[in-house]
Amino acid sequence: MARKKRETPGINSSSTADMAFILLIFFLITTSMDTDKGLARRLPPPPDPSQKQQDNVIVKERNVLQVRLNKDNQLMVGSEYMEVGQLKAKAKEFIANPNNDENLPEKHVKNIPLLGGECMVTEKHVISVTNDVGTSYQAYIDVQNELVAAYNELRDELSKAKFGQLYAELEEDQQKAIRDFYPQKISEAEPKKYGGK
Repeated sequence: MARKKRETPGINSSSTADMAFILLIFFLITTSMDTDKGLARRLPPPPDPSQKQQDNVIVKERNVLQVRLNKDNQLMVGSEYMEVGQLKAKAKEFIANPNNDENLPEKHVKNIPLLGGECMVTEKHVISVTNDVGTSYQAYIDVQNELVAAYNELRDELSKAKFGQLYAELEEDQQKAIRDFYPQKISEAEPKKYGGK
């Protein structure tokens, strides 16, 4: 009598797709991803076509702080060269104008009820940042970080003095009052070529 050949039983693969999906989810959840860093900027609203826009806005020279970066990542603030680490202190002095210096932004009276009524503010100031087309991205980010840090420190100092808390911990209306006192005005000009090849 001849023996029958036994067939090898097949492997049940019906749950293989489920296992692969579970492993994929596990690795997606447990793996840390690099996140892109960016600059927090709020764009101005689009211009209202019904209102006539003035092309030539006159800004007094004393109200503008020129910050320039060349292709060698050298920083020039106003008419002097400085290191990036010195920029925050220079920007804070420019924005606040604590001694009402005639070479720094002009102060005028603004009514901010939450800060006690009439305050002397420098809201007409502008920090103009211009960089060379050859400037490294890291140098550009370093300059931006120092400028934003200057605003953040000034806002925190005022928040502590008026409300006893950091700016980030304040209510929305209190934060708006602080922003009215220290509005963030950083203007970025189109990159230029300052010389060299």
